[in-house]
Amino acid sequence: MVTARNRAIDRIRRQQALAQKAHLLELPEATVDELDDVSIEDERLELIFTCCHPALALEAQVALTLRALGGCSTEEIARAFLVSEETMKRRLSRAKAKIKATAIPFAVPADHLLPDRLDAVLAVIYLIFNEGYSGRIDLAAEAIRLGRVLASLMPDEPEVHGLLALMLIHHARRGARFAGEELVLLDDQDRSDWNAGELATGREVLDRAIALRGRGPYVVQAAIASLQTEQQIDWVEIAALYEQLVELTRSPVVELNRAVAIAKTGSTEQALELVGKLDLPDYQYFHSTRAELLRRLGRRDEARAAFERALALAVSTPERRFLARRLAEL
Repeated sequence: MVTARNRAIDRIRRQQALAQKAHLLELPEATVDELDDVSIEDERLELIFTCCHPALALEAQVALTLRALGGCSTEEIARAFLVSEETMKRRLSRAKAKIKATAIPFAVPADHLLPDRLDAVLAVIYLIFNEGYSGRIDLAAEAIRLGRVLASLMPDEPEVHGLLALMLIHHARRGARFAGEELVLLDDQDRSDWNAGELATGREVLDRAIALRGRGPYVVQAAIASLQTEQQIDWVEIAALYEQLVELTRSPVVELNRAVAIAKTGSTEQALELVGKLDLPDYQYFHSTRAELLRRLGRRDEARAAFERALALAVSTPERRFLARRLAEL
């Protein structure tokens, strides 16, 4: 980046010198090359677009960008992708090797190429936010800032507004998610601690995404998050939206969230049956969700084993304290 900046400065100086001396050539007007207009005014967002090269697989784009620019460790990235740290190290190494072998250019894409990189850029911003949502507030705020810049850069992309709305709505509840070092579940949160202004802004942004005929995964997730902030939560509607989201993403994590919504409607047995079909052995929330369903059904021994497995996988202190409390209550 320093080398590129110095070269740009040299080029500008050469152009200025040429412009000053052009009259000596007795031409009516000097013709000089202009630097390309840069439409991405934010340097960090510009770098994210630069790193998300479509020649790499989508997961590799996201992982490399998170490692280089997102402030995330390999362990954190591996956890986000539900793989081991060693597996993620190998993926990163293969991606770096491909960049070197195929001489993938490190350059800001032209405006008309930005949509080709949008999926990866959105995924990077969302995963940065998720890491911040787990406790690193600086990352969550930075992700929202990047989302705002991206929305101004691509105002007609509904998924951009969907992601921004999703982050704003979740972030509005940050003040109520913890009581000291204790995790507070949605049903138990004090709504007076929610940021009403941020929540209203998130809903306005969601309305914009819907007005743009947004039906993508971020718009659907934002709609779910918005419904969860209503005074009377319609879990039947939320379960239906999760079903749409499963069709869009084919994600087992989304299927797990759908099971939670189904359980909230009163169909605990159905939810447990759905969870039992998922293959997420190293995912903390799979085990904690399964444990909670088993607890509600009175299957205490199985619930205890599931809570213990979730506790072994938990990283953050508030979540460990919550799981330990649940175990003690059995």
